[in-house]
Amino acid sequence: MLLDKSDITQLIPHAGVMCLLDGVLGWDASSIRCVATGHRDANNPLRTDGRLPVFCGIEYAAQAMAVHGGLAGAAGQRPRAGYLASVRNVVCAVDRLDTLDDALIVTAESLIGDDSRIVYRFDVEHSGRSVLSGRAAVILDIGPL
Repeated sequence: MLLDKSDITQLIPHAGVMCLLDGVLGWDASSIRCVATGHRDANNPLRTDGRLPVFCGIEYAAQAMAVHGGLAGAAGQRPRAGYLASVRNVVCAVDRLDTLDDALIVTAESLIGDDSRIVYRFDVEHSGRSVLSGRAAVILDIGPL
């Protein structure tokens, strides 16, 4: 594993139980591959009525995108905040994440972007099978106007 949870919390604003990723398995200028196991945790902060709907995987993917942005940004600079603006073409192959017994592999690939926005393709896999995929548009914080 290239980065662990403590490294990840240095790159994104999420901390404690809200940091959903356990590690970064690999990354390059256009993509990232992460691992997560907290979907099985009864105390997962995204659970509702004891269940973790598959759509919560979008937050796992959004955190992978944020980590990628932090890693791919300029060295020594504070990562820019990003805001999930939309998700499209979402495909779900299961109803829930909490019933999946193995780790989740979360990938995000930058498709297009500029200084103010970026579009990623994302995929959440379990045991080599996609359980959630789609595209997400992220608006980057441009600072005070």
